[in-house]
Amino acid sequence: MINIPLFSRKDKRKTKDKGGISEAAKGVLYGFAVHGAATAALKTRMHMEHLFMLMTLGDMLGFPIIPPYYSLKILPYVVPNIKSWKQRLFRERDFTDMLSG
Repeated sequence: MINIPLFSRKDKRKTKDKGGISEAAKGVLYGFAVHGAATAALKTRMHMEHLFMLMTLGDMLGFPIIPPYYSLKILPYVVPNIKSWKQRLFRERDFTDMLSG
């Protein structure tokens, strides 16, 4: 049996271009509608995680906020994030960091 393509190569290129245009349109629509809200949500999540880490491991810095018993119960969930949290906490900052939000 011989396979006869339903579209020629030129037609396939046209459908790919239409897909590329629709993907670009989706990206632009996302940028207009959702990007600001998504960025704000991620920034809020970052601040909440930072506060959680400070509450949990604050005694490492001299801020015992919650009793060590509860801190030790939460510790297995926090261990993977300790290194990045310390780097974020002790990172050098300048005035441009305050301008960006």
